[in-house]
Amino acid sequence: MVQAQDYINPLIVQRADPYIYKHTDGYYYFTASVPAYNLIEIRRAKTLNGLANAAPRTIWRKHPDGSGAMSQLIWAPELHYIDGKWFIYFAASHTKEFDHNGMFQHRMYCIECDNPDPMRDEADWTEHGQIETPLDTFALDATVFEAQNKLYYVWAQKDPAIKGNSNIYIAEMANPWTLKTKPVMLTKPEYDWETKIFWVNEGPAVLHRNGRFFLTYSASATDENYAMGMLTVAEDADLLDPASWSKSETPVFQSNMPIKQFGPGHNSFTVAEDGETDMLVYHCRNYTDIKGDPLYDPNRHTMVQPFTWNDDGTPNFGKPVPYNYK
Repeated sequence: MVQAQDYINPLIVQRADPYIYKHTDGYYYFTASVPAYNLIEIRRAKTLNGLANAAPRTIWRKHPDGSGAMSQLIWAPELHYIDGKWFIYFAASHTKEFDHNGMFQHRMYCIECDNPDPMRDEADWTEHGQIETPLDTFALDATVFEAQNKLYYVWAQKDPAIKGNSNIYIAEMANPWTLKTKPVMLTKPEYDWETKIFWVNEGPAVLHRNGRFFLTYSASATDENYAMGMLTVAEDADLLDPASWSKSETPVFQSNMPIKQFGPGHNSFTVAEDGETDMLVYHCRNYTDIKGDPLYDPNRHTMVQPFTWNDDGTPNFGKPVPYNYK
């Protein structure tokens, strides 16, 4: 049986918003935000622990300063394999300055690689530009998943008519970089644990098990208040109907104060080497006295741990595990 202590934690230091995908070639592929927010890199290994020392390969770099879109603050890339091609979804801005709402100015972008090896060459990656949504506002943290023979896009975005920084939306896609349907809001910050310092729902991740889709997300400020919530929907339901989804009233994963694991979140999911045990991938800090803006504190580290399932078929993520590296 897979145990938490089987894995190095933190697995990868100074990598926030971690995303791990186990491909059909047997490799685990890893990408995440880098502290300088200036490029996208991929690393791969045959085991999860192997990612710790795998050499990263830069596959895309931000556009030059002052050149417009995709020139600043490259955030939260995710690597997906769709219909035989590789896609990376990420957010980027044209400036580090805030807008009139006091918010960053990110929009969402997509790049594609049709080479079987996504790490071969930067030249293999082509830009599809911005993924357009009806609202021209702060948007980030996109993910995609397939259901009912359709491709769905889930992301976080600011609606000026709703209090807070971001809500989570879903839409069907016409292709991997174009929305087909009008976005539908699935959740907005409303509970006290979603509104600590900042009113935030962001970082969605989707898991398909036991006849349901579980959509986790992260809420509140990116300090020790950061915590994960979850939405649940039946796999055969209308995914574009908000009424199909139920929302947990309490966090499903949060800081583990006694062992100094603070603000776990922006998670993704993968499976252990046995091909069966579900693994939670997330970032966390081990201190709370952050100097200045938490965004520019680089010490959010990538963590991995197995999780179990409750009798009712819902995931039980447990608590963040302690560091165990020597």
